[in-house]
Amino acid sequence: MVAPDLVLAGVEAGYGDQPVLRAIDLRVEPGEVLAVVGPNGVGKSTLIKAAAGTLTPRKGSVSIGGVNLARLKAAERARRVSVVEQALNLPPAFSALDIVLMGRTPYLGWLEHEGDLDREIAWEAMERTETAAFAQRPISELSGGEQQRVLIARALAQAAPIMLMDEPTAHLDLRHQDALLKLVRQLARDDQLAVLIALHDLNLVARFADRVALLSAGMIHKTGSAEEVLTPEHLAAVYGIEIHVMKHPIHGKPLVLTGE
Repeated sequence: MVAPDLVLAGVEAGYGDQPVLRAIDLRVEPGEVLAVVGPNGVGKSTLIKAAAGTLTPRKGSVSIGGVNLARLKAAERARRVSVVEQALNLPPAFSALDIVLMGRTPYLGWLEHEGDLDREIAWEAMERTETAAFAQRPISELSGGEQQRVLIARALAQAAPIMLMDEPTAHLDLRHQDALLKLVRQLARDDQLAVLIALHDLNLVARFADRVALLSAGMIHKTGSAEEVLTPEHLAAVYGIEIHVMKHPIHGKPLVLTGE
């Protein structure tokens, strides 16, 4: 079976009477990591919500494998799309395993408890994300990086072909940022997940994203490879400051610097 893609076609979305996104056209292929970048308030989180189906577009459509998300019930959407947010406000008394098992909720009936298969799937997800060692520990006792990996394990347990991520590296140190994004890229390849991720750090984007979508004023300014998008001209036009870009001396990807 061919893994489905994620397609946003002519999407306009916002809150109340205020539009945030306009004329968004994006396609994320299976096995691909597409990073959405841009200044604060440009609409990255709104785009993630629209792609998840939790924010209904005013215009346009969001589809997965040709199926319009607006036509699906919440549980059906959750079988197709997982969302990894920042590890904030997690229930402190829940164990890491409890959190991961929440990923099985879309497959359970009303008041139905997880079965052996659900626990097997959750445990496998924890092993793949190297979180099984602290499965029984309260989530409140884990580091930020460990909590973020638990949320990725929950998304894997959800068994959805599309993974959306909203600033998952925020508040993480350099080591955990690196480990987390290496894991995401590997999972995209191994499971043919279509991953759409909102990030601030352009140098992380250059290293780990297959393609980049640069947002400006709620619209896509440029889409393409890191080399095509992360240029001084494009970045200065969107961020409004002088930006220098050079080739990284180790991995050869764009290295973004600000200032004179």
